[in-house]
Formats: sequence, C-alpha cells, structure tokens
Amino acid sequence: MTAGLERGLKPSWAWLGVDSNRIFHLVAVFCLTCVLLKGIQLYHRRQELLKAFSRFPGPPTHWLFGHVHELLQGEVLNKVELWSQKYTYAFPLWFGSFTAYLNITHPDYAKTVFARGDPKDNISYQHLVPWIGKGLLVLHGPKWYQHRKLLTPGFHYDVLKPYVTLIADSTKVMLDKWEQLITQDKSLELFEHVSLMTLDSIMKCAFSYQSNCQTDSLRKNSYIQAVLDLSYLVHHRLRIFPYHSDFIYWLSPHGFQFRKACQLAHRHTEKVIQERKESLKNEQEREKVQKKRHLDFLDILLHAKDENGDELSDEDLRAEVDTFMFEGHDTTASGISWILYCMALHPEHQQRCREEIKEILGDRTTIKWDDLSKMPFSTMCIKESLRLYPPVPGVSRQLNKPITFHDGRTLPEGSLVAIGISIIHRNPSIWKDPLVFDPWRFSPENISDRHSHAFLPFAAGSRNCIGQQFAMTEMKVALALTLLRFELAPDLANPPIRIPQLVLRSKNGIHLCLKKVLGS
Repeated sequence: MTAGLERGLKPSWAWLGVDSNRIFHLVAVFCLTCVLLKGIQLYHRRQELLKAFSRFPGPPTHWLFGHVHELLQGEVLNKVELWSQKYTYAFPLWFGSFTAYLNITHPDYAKTVFARGDPKDNISYQHLVPWIGKGLLVLHGPKWYQHRKLLTPGFHYDVLKPYVTLIADSTKVMLDKWEQLITQDKSLELFEHVSLMTLDSIMKCAFSYQSNCQTDSLRKNSYIQAVLDLSYLVHHRLRIFPYHSDFIYWLSPHGFQFRKACQLAHRHTEKVIQERKESLKNEQEREKVQKKRHLDFLDILLHAKDENGDELSDEDLRAEVDTFMFEGHDTTASGISWILYCMALHPEHQQRCREEIKEILGDRTTIKWDDLSKMPFSTMCIKESLRLYPPVPGVSRQLNKPITFHDGRTLPEGSLVAIGISIIHRNPSIWKDPLVFDPWRFSPENISDRHSHAFLPFAAGSRNCIGQQFAMTEMKVALALTLLRFELAPDLANPPIRIPQLVLRSKNGIHLCLKKVLGS
C-alpha cells in the first residue's frame, strides 16, 4: 500500500527514468559555478583597477559603495572640489567596487587627454544611444571623423547669421511671457522657461519648424513633450544603479516610458526628414533650396557628401538631428540661466552690459549678427559665468591606448578618465580667487597669461563642441534682449543649488526677481 502511494507521488518526469534529486543537484552546481566564475571575474577586475590607479592617491573608499555613499550626501560638486584641493592633478573616483574613473582636476592632465582622440566612455553615454542614435556625440574612429567633416559646414558663420533673427524671435516670446508672470513680491523660476525657449530656437534653426512650444500646452505637441521627458529619463537612469542593466531597465515602468518617448521622437524626426527629401526630389525645388539665403541644419545634412559622393544614410541623418536637438537646447538653456543669475548677483556688471547693448542698438529693439562682435564686456561676463557654471560640468573618455602624463604617471588601455571641467574652472592653483565673479579675467591682456586648458566650457582638442559658436550666439542674443527689458535681482531666500545632471542645473531651480526697465 505504501509503495503504491510512493509510486503515485513520483513527479511526472519519473517515467523517463530521471532522478529529480539529481536534476536539482546539477542545477545547483551549475548556478554555484556561474556565481563562482563571476566572482573570480569581478575579483580580477578589482585587482586590475587597483593596480591601474595605484599611483594616484585619493579619498578613502567604502568596500562596497566606493565613493557613492559620500557623493549622495550634500552637494556633489562641492565634495569633489574639496577632494581636488587635497589630491592635485587627479584622483580615482569609485562607483561601487568594480567601476572607477580617474577624475582629472588640473589643466596639464586635461591637455594630455584632449590631445588624443579617445572615444567617449562606454557607461555614461550608452544610455543616450536609444534616443539620439550613434551621432557625433558618441561616435569614434573613422566614422566620427567622416561625420565631423560633413557637419562642420553646418556651423559656418554664413549659416549661423540668419539664426540670430530666429533666436531673437524665440527670446521675445519668452520675455513677453515673463511680463505677464512677474509680480512685485514674488520671484520667477527661469530655467523651465529658458529651456522651452532654446528648444523653440533649435526647432526653428534645425527644422525650420514653428513648434509654438512656449505658448501652447505641451499636450498639443507630443514631440516637444517627448524631448523634455527623454532629457529627464536619461539622467534618472544614470542615477539608479540597477537601471544600468538593460534587462532590468526595459522591464521597469521608466524603461517603458523611455521607449515610448523614443518612438515619438523618432517618428517625428523621420517624418520631417522624409518630407524634406520628397520635396528635394523635384530638381526645381532642389535649386531653390540651394539658392535661398537661409539653409537650416537639415538642409546642410541632406546636401552633405563625403569625398566619394556618398550621402548620410537615413539612420545617420536621424542620429545627427536628434543629437543636435539634445545637445543644442539643454546646454544653452543651462548657460543662459546661469548667466542671468550671475547678472542678478552683480548689478554693477549688469548695468554696464545694459549700457553697452543700448549703445550698440540705439533705437532698435532687436539684434543683428554684426552686433554680436561689438559686445566685449557682455562677452567677458558670459565667459566668466561659463567658468563658474559650465553647462557641461565634465566629460569622460575610455582610453584606446595607454597614456602617460607629464609627471610620468601612466594609465593602461581601457581605463576610464573623467575631466572635471567645473572643478578645473574653480581650481585655486589655476585661478586667483576662483569663486569671485570677475569678468576682467577674460580681458585681452589677461588671456595670454592663462593656461591653454584652464577654461574648457566647450571641451578642447579634436572632439571639442562643434556647436560652440551657435551656443555663444544664442547666449549673447538672450542676454542682450533680456537686459534691455528687465532688471534682474536674486531671490536671496531661495539661492540655487548646483547639481550635475546631463547639464549643470539647480536642484531647486533658478529664481530671480524681475523688474521692467523704464522705457522698454
């Protein structure tokens, strides 16, 4: 009877003659072996990193978290700046036990890295690829060189000149909104407004597309909403370590939201590209585009050909347009917002800039291309703001060959290095009184005494920012038109708190008190 019951309780695979205990035993051995092999792999990875960074002393690390637990306490940039004063030139930053960057904080080291053509690192930038594709930002090697060569004409002065009017129009829309929003006893948070303005400008310059994103509800324009969502979601993914795993992220609600936003953005970009291509199939239309005074960024891309006469593929076109959209609106929004904050803190410099701009424009209420070169003091103020608050606080590279620095210290191939641009800009061994806002640092007589890599808002070397002239143009236009219409003062009860996201932002926004300039 008992034997019959036992036979009845045997698992369904017993008829195959397979022992269930043996199966469980084999599965357990297999899992333990995988864990053991992974443990050995991580151990060797840890030892390689310790050896690579052995000649670079740095702050103590936690055995599991590295420096992450300290960076999460208080302001990240303040903490790293303090460490940089103790550990000159460079020191390791550990993110956990198995990922580390050599954090470069001195111009001499930065110069060595920027003189090379190493690719971007394979951690920070890979999360952008599903959105912006493999455009100029993430490419490296021969394909990067080809794209850089093809895109460079798109940022020529003759192409940028007509953009001044488009940027001015977008800026005026923003300023009109501010006139309706300002109150005597309440400050205004600027960053969100400035971000929409720069996005509006990019849409006009890159696509010849009137988005109306500054005045319409975001619900009316799914593409604008998608771009704003993607900017947030990429940073959000970088902050949450488990989300670095594609498997975990794509199964998460945020991964679903990211995928949906990517689809919306890509559909819009592809539609614009295809519509423009269809119009160019007509030879008469092609001649009209080639002869017209204003070529937008998409026109430049569609007409770009390499030495073999080959055009960019549809995938490459979309990648470069999406890259320009990402890099061209968030970074300039950061730059403009912090410039206005600096002007608010220093009313004497603000007034001098205003007088300079009034003298240039006279009775005119708008600004032209030729005016931009006649703003020396305003330009000095912009550069000093970019020194204190660089829109891109750091860049990173993965070494494709060993590197040797000027003091003889070396790093092997494959090592990750991060150039702390905001830290170099505030390095007291490079800059006198680095936290003081002093525009005269950028006067012609003082520039010659400065280290060539002490000021890096647009990086340096062959991989410097291709759009830096566009960014400077937009910052000058926005500053000039804003100061003509408003007096700026800080909200002392709500000072900004710097945080490095994809760009330099403020944790609590940038709040300023605005007052209409008499006669404006």
